[in-house]
Amino acid sequence: MTASTPLRRIGRREFDFDRRVAVMAVVNRTPDSFHDRGATFALERAVAASVRAADLGADWVDIGGVPFGRGPVVSTVEEIDRVVPVIEAIAAASDVVISVDTNKADVARAAIAAGAAVINDTSGLGDPDMAGVIAGSDAHVVITHSVGPPREEKPPARFDDVVADVHAFLAERIARAESAGIARDRIIIDPGHDLDKNTLHSLELTRRLGEFADLGLPLLVAVSNKDFVGETLDRPRGERLPGSLAAMVACILNGARIVRMHDVVETVDAVRMTEAILGWRDPVRLEHNMHPTRNV
Repeated sequence: MTASTPLRRIGRREFDFDRRVAVMAVVNRTPDSFHDRGATFALERAVAASVRAADLGADWVDIGGVPFGRGPVVSTVEEIDRVVPVIEAIAAASDVVISVDTNKADVARAAIAAGAAVINDTSGLGDPDMAGVIAGSDAHVVITHSVGPPREEKPPARFDDVVADVHAFLAERIARAESAGIARDRIIIDPGHDLDKNTLHSLELTRRLGEFADLGLPLLVAVSNKDFVGETLDRPRGERLPGSLAAMVACILNGARIVRMHDVVETVDAVRMTEAILGWRDPVRLEHNMHPTRNV
């Protein structure tokens, strides 16, 4: 069993994390996202990309109004103005799960009111008001490991044991969430590949992902087009899809049940193939060598 409560209702969809992997599509309503460089910054493009991702097989879409990496400060008001109209439009057009990538409690509150079912908090409840906002709603939370506030220059990444340190952080933040009133069956965890970590750290997290199983919660990974893929393969942005898919499949085999990815069609195919190999999903059709032998 991958989680203490494998069957979950998230938004308007149900997930069995014992036998299925959920595909989360990334839609950035930002002018400076590290991958798409603002391709979906315009409201209509963000909405269209989200609906299309759902049509192509994504189980949910993750809307971001501020990138995690270094960059100019974005006010809370501006972040709300970026994400709320997208949430409202998607909720009216599709039953796809909607999550919002934010570390601000006020943004989370506005996003939930607009129809978001998940708050994807890359600061791991760094805002002291975040847990209370989520506890007072029906939303799920993704608790992600990172070190210090987003958007700021950090010192070089150092860990005595990256897996042990991330595990301890997540365990402490899970306890914080529960003590604030967030039910355990509304918590998801993410070890935070590349977030304040170097390439060796992210590779080790991938290899040892199974060590987070004892936390008993669904595990999300965000490995798509990350720098650890680029540095491992010496591939620039735009040429990291094969490496991203390989890292994703490795994570699934080690326990990940939600994958946050940019390339929806390729991701859905790779996930569904992995599920079939694991015996969780039947082939769409059976024809090859299935015809009865003719008697001559």
